[in-house]
This record gives sequence, structure tokens and C-alpha cells, in this order.
Amino acid sequence: MISASEFRKGVTFIMDGEVYQVLDFQHVKPGKGAAFVSTKIRNVVKGGIREINFNPSERYEEAQIVTRDMQYLYNDGELYYFMDNDTYEQMPIGKDIVEEAMQFMRENDTATVRMFEGKAFEVLAPNFVELEVTHTEVGLKGDTSGSASKPATVETGFTLQVPLFVENGDVLKIDTRTGEYLSRV
Repeated sequence: MISASEFRKGVTFIMDGEVYQVLDFQHVKPGKGAAFVSTKIRNVVKGGIREINFNPSERYEEAQIVTRDMQYLYNDGELYYFMDNDTYEQMPIGKDIVEEAMQFMRENDTATVRMFEGKAFEVLAPNFVELEVTHTEVGLKGDTSGSASKPATVETGFTLQVPLFVENGDVLKIDTRTGEYLSRV
């Protein structure tokens, strides 16, 4: 059992027979009245998102989530296929579940897949990836007013802000949690 006061991002629990994952939370202590936990939760099976306030003492059963490292194989236009690295079984996953992770994934890359009762509900790219720049404008010398950055598109189609010295063909290290440039490789 887990109390609402222990909610953190990523925690999964069962409420009213449904499995929910905490997307965001905030402990609120108003001047008058009792404290509460303001949350944004997602139904992991149906995908709906709700905002709910919980009493910190409310208790819920923790959902048993299976986490597996899987290799991204290909997509057929509708589904993305991943292979379990241990059993070599392939699992098709819908675009709505993999959409965020696919900004940083190439074929044959490994991702973390989270499942409840055998059904995938979240795909996470590695925290750091190395991707090649496919398109960026030439940075002009002396153009250092302001933030001194320019947009660059990497091989997966993701666009991010990079320093002016980055050129086409450079391999960049990117933090997938924030989508920010870290360094050239």
C-alpha cells in the first residue's frame, strides 16, 4: 500500500479498479484547511489524464509494473515493433505510447518498456543519446548577441537549439528528458 503523501512522478497505483501513473504532483498546505496532494494522473490502460486532489492519508494499492529493455526494430506506419532482448519475442506498440520516445530512437536502439499485465503503457528512450545533425544553418562569425544558438535537426527528425559552431554531420550528445544539447561527440 502507498499513501498519497508518498506520490512521486512515475508512481503507479490502483484506484477504483483502474491503474494510474502519477505524471505530476504538488504537496499543498493552504493557510486554512487541511493539506492535500494535487496530482495529474494518467490511466495506463485507457490513456485518459485527470487532475485530482488527494488527502495525504489516503492509501492505495501499488500496481506491479514490469520494466523490460527492448530493441526497437521498425514501424509499419501504424505500429512500432520492439523485441524483448531476453526472449526475442516481438511486441507491437501503438504510436500514441511511443511518440515521445521516438524523437530520439533509431532502428536497433534499445528502449525501456513499462508494462502492466503484459500491455505496454510507456516507452522511454535512454537518458542520453548520440545523434547526427542532418540539417542546420551556418552560424555567422560575430553573431553572438543574445543566446548565440541556432536550430538543428538530427537524424530522427527532432529539432533542438545548438551553439553556433555545430555543423551538419556533427554527432551530438542529447539529454532525452529535456531535449537539450549537451556536447559534441
